Amino acid sequence: MKMQSLAKELSSTSYPGRGIVIGKTPDGKHAAIAYFIMGRSENSRNRIFVEEGEGIRTEAYDPSKLEDPSLIIYAPVRVLGNKTIVTNGDQTDTIYELMNKQFTFEQALRTREFEPDAPNYTPRISGILHIEAGNYNYAMSILKSNNGNPDACNRYTFAYEKPVAGEGHFIHTYMGDGNPLPSFEGEPTLIDIPNDMNEFADIVWNNLNEDNKVSLFVRYIDIETGKYETRIINKNI
Repeated sequence: MKMQSLAKELSSTSYPGRGIVIGKTPDGKHAAIAYFIMGRSENSRNRIFVEEGEGIRTEAYDPSKLEDPSLIIYAPVRVLGNKTIVTNGDQTDTIYELMNKQFTFEQALRTREFEPDAPNYTPRISGILHIEAGNYNYAMSILKSNNGNPDACNRYTFAYEKPVAGEGHFIHTYMGDGNPLPSFEGEPTLIDIPNDMNEFADIVWNNLNEDNKVSLFVRYIDIETGKYETRIINKNI
């Protein structure tokens, strides 16, 4: 697979929806994560990311304007020991709770499927990073309707052992704008990862559509120590 420019991938469409990027810095020292949300409706745009424990959750920026909290208020990031979970919905909690009971990432997601938001049937995208004693691997998943048919759920998991320095993978919910919104297709895109966390955050944020972007979470985790740095950007703050 040919490596693509993350900036180009993000700027090439007005509405990739929600997206997850996971990878490894060129110097090999850090695991990199980015998660962003976008919105077309006032309800979807009325959100911010806030820190919660070692993770984050979404909140209404203006609670008086919150119409329907389902599917938009959730914890995108949670940490379970040496595992960091990142998803685009409340399946974060499902993965956390079932992996805490010794289920695997895939087994936990077997209990879930795409979102019930007809006619889009938004895919559930998820990622998990495992860092222990200087070793690092990650996996990504997408649960999607069968070409818009809600009677069937297609499940795909992509596992990356011994990630290559400077490389990452990008998965998002939609291929672009539309009605209904077209679900992501294919493997996660191979993209470039910089050494600097703030540079990474700026690449993502500055290349998302100005009207539709809402919030961004970025974290770099030291692969040797497990210590991390986090940056959150909210359009509404």
